[in-house]
Amino acid sequence: MFSGKYMTYCSNCGEKTPKDASFCPKCGTKTPKGVETNAPAPSDEMRQAFAKMSTELEKAFTVAAKEIQEAFQTARANIQQSLHKEPIVCSSCGEKNPGDSVFCFKCGKKLGPKGTEKQA
Repeated sequence: MFSGKYMTYCSNCGEKTPKDASFCPKCGTKTPKGVETNAPAPSDEMRQAFAKMSTELEKAFTVAAKEIQEAFQTARANIQQSLHKEPIVCSSCGEKNPGDSVFCFKCGKKLGPKGTEKQA
């Protein structure tokens, strides 16, 4: 397996480890060489990856929150604008309909733009 390179044993499981190994090949424990060279353990790499992911997610959520807020503001402005349209009076029955109506809600006749109703 590691022909002639064995110099140490794992302090955790007792497995023979190559002299240049930073981690035990059996249990993953950091060897004296790994401690000496400050080799990053897989858990350290995972921790760093999660920290980076957390930062990226926070940025994404901040952008999403801003976009949602802008969408609500646009929707609010559109609703306010539609509420302030002049009513359309149906020429057939005289009913006042909301300004964005296409058909009279009382008689069902098609309404034209700006009160010029079309007869269906």
